[in-house]
Amino acid sequence: MQLVKPKKFLGQHFLKDLEIAKAIADTVDAAPGLPILEVGPGMGVLTQFLIPKERKLKVVELDFESVDYLRKMYPQLEDDIIEDDFLKMHIDRLFEGQPFVLTGNYPYNISSQIFFKMLDNKDQIPCCTGMIQKEVAERLAAKPGNKTYGILSVLIQAWYNVEYLFTVHENVFNPPPKVKSAVIRMTRNQTTSLGCDEALFKRVVKTTFNQRRKTLRNSIKPIIGKESPILALEIMNKRPEQLSVEDFINLTNQVEKTLCEDFTGNN
Repeated sequence: MQLVKPKKFLGQHFLKDLEIAKAIADTVDAAPGLPILEVGPGMGVLTQFLIPKERKLKVVELDFESVDYLRKMYPQLEDDIIEDDFLKMHIDRLFEGQPFVLTGNYPYNISSQIFFKMLDNKDQIPCCTGMIQKEVAERLAAKPGNKTYGILSVLIQAWYNVEYLFTVHENVFNPPPKVKSAVIRMTRNQTTSLGCDEALFKRVVKTTFNQRRKTLRNSIKPIIGKESPILALEIMNKRPEQLSVEDFINLTNQVEKTLCEDFTGNN
């Protein structure tokens, strides 16, 4: 059967190394028994190692050529091959509302968007594994004080424990990407509530990191104004990459308190 030609506009880089493919597929074993959703299966290099795990498996693929290939090569998945864009899918009823593991060799150009969608559905996705660009993987796993620590690090680590599992070199792909790849696993932590306004938490994190070279005293002014009393707090001398998730939660509560006082005072 004719192989699928990788499409640049879809960010396709097909993995050729079967040992690495099996190692990636085995990362889902950290969440035994749960159904699996594979994003971007392409020609099924991971799929072939997920099928023997004898769990409910669905794959979602946007490329019609890949879908056709998968249907012919893996007829046992006929009813579970979804031709769709994962980013636009409603996944809340995908496995009749059951939690599931998300995995895949993710397209580099949308990997961050995939993880933001994971966050939006965090109660349904207790475990997410897969291969992404090495730089993004390092960002996900970064700790405070690291130059790669940023928005994605904080928002993901608020809800998930992140493991950087191993690095994958360019020469095992067709076509070879221009960057190295890495395999990660994210497992839901014990957090059920951040203890702050989640929308404001995201806003504080994004606003401060968007001006990461500035101290918090300067970067947070778009939210709280130039005269806010919390600008005098010691934490305001720090830059955002110095703050832990817990620090950002505490800061968010301080900001919310200030905003509420300003609102009350102006009415």
